[in-house]
Amino acid sequence: MAPGKVAKSQVPSTSTVERELSQPAGEVSIIKLVDGLITNAYESRASDIHLDPDEDVLNVRLRIDGVLHHVFTLPKEIHPEVISRIKVLSGLRTDEHQAPQDGRIKFTTLAEAKGPDKRNRLSFDIRVSIIPTYHGENGVLRLLAEQGQAFELESVGLTERDLKIVQRAITFSYGMILVTGPTGSGKTTTLYTMLKKLNIPQVSIITIEDPIEYSLQNVNQIQVNSQTNLTFAKGLRSILRQDPNIVMVGEIRDEETAGIAVNAALTGHLLLSTIHTNDAATTLPRLLDMKVEPFLIASTVNIAIGQRLVRTICNYCKKEKELTQAELESLKASLPEAVGLNKKKFYYGAGCEECGSSGYLGRIGIYEVLEITPAIKRAITEQKSSDDIEDIARSEGMTTMVEDGLKKAEAGITSLEEVLRVMHE
Repeated sequence: MAPGKVAKSQVPSTSTVERELSQPAGEVSIIKLVDGLITNAYESRASDIHLDPDEDVLNVRLRIDGVLHHVFTLPKEIHPEVISRIKVLSGLRTDEHQAPQDGRIKFTTLAEAKGPDKRNRLSFDIRVSIIPTYHGENGVLRLLAEQGQAFELESVGLTERDLKIVQRAITFSYGMILVTGPTGSGKTTTLYTMLKKLNIPQVSIITIEDPIEYSLQNVNQIQVNSQTNLTFAKGLRSILRQDPNIVMVGEIRDEETAGIAVNAALTGHLLLSTIHTNDAATTLPRLLDMKVEPFLIASTVNIAIGQRLVRTICNYCKKEKELTQAELESLKASLPEAVGLNKKKFYYGAGCEECGSSGYLGRIGIYEVLEITPAIKRAITEQKSSDDIEDIARSEGMTTMVEDGLKKAEAGITSLEEVLRVMHE
């Protein structure tokens, strides 16, 4: 899920950073250097900047399309000043070096743009995390560049069947829609895309998030705050007194939040949330672990969506390749879902200037959408295992994430190697 803007390479214009690094250590402008690093990261389509101190240097890595790339090596002498500058920008204590700190930066910059205006002024938030390590303080900056708002439900990668199920589920006036997957699998973007579809003047939408990643117009967004004891559970209780139609909870992570969320879904609210499980079917037993009664799960959950993000093959250097019979058999051995696969022609990115020689440009979701049908409801109330629930769902037409990934590889959207990498992670 890449932003709409396509960069010319994985790491485009680096002139500001390189110019500063060419200066003697005592003459480097730390302000220009940090601004240059952030601007470069944005133009590279990066989601995160990692500042990793080593014994002799400060390594700078960018996470682009989910994969980390080493881009700069900074002198160790300027490491404390770089971290101090980031702390100043994010309102953190500059005299504290032994405790983790979290902050936020509102960053404004000129960035590359298409059209007659070659530079665009843009503003976005950055989430900052600083922690002490053996070689000094480490910094990770998450760029919240509002790319999630560019997506429509129809363009995130759902199959026709899954799209119809999701579109139907968000028209319900009550119940729960749960999105599951590991950190960085695009869950928040999926929820925001749904909220964008639901956001009309006739309804009241309130969210409680940790953190608020993107600003949504006409939506009341609440930030979890541990210092004031504003937790998901406490915030959710307060939200329900605000007369909302639709509630989005950033994550259901404990029994108290799960209980309140289920109660909200029972009493006429459509509730959207994420939950940390490996796949859609495991979501339902996970709620059982959180002491939610089986009949309540069966009554409130409308759909569970499992997802991952895979990199898409660069269209500028896409090549066709044919698997040998041995390679096809090896694929089937490592992925049971590939047993019915007989096609031998697939695609890969050879690498070019457009994609920075990586062969990939952007990301797309692979999904499994589990609809809570009468048969699934019976399985939940009988406390069947996640494997049993998945078997029932597949017999009713559900496509698993791996199967969806293989179909996208067959269609030339992603590569087989990328599907294997993501699913094995």
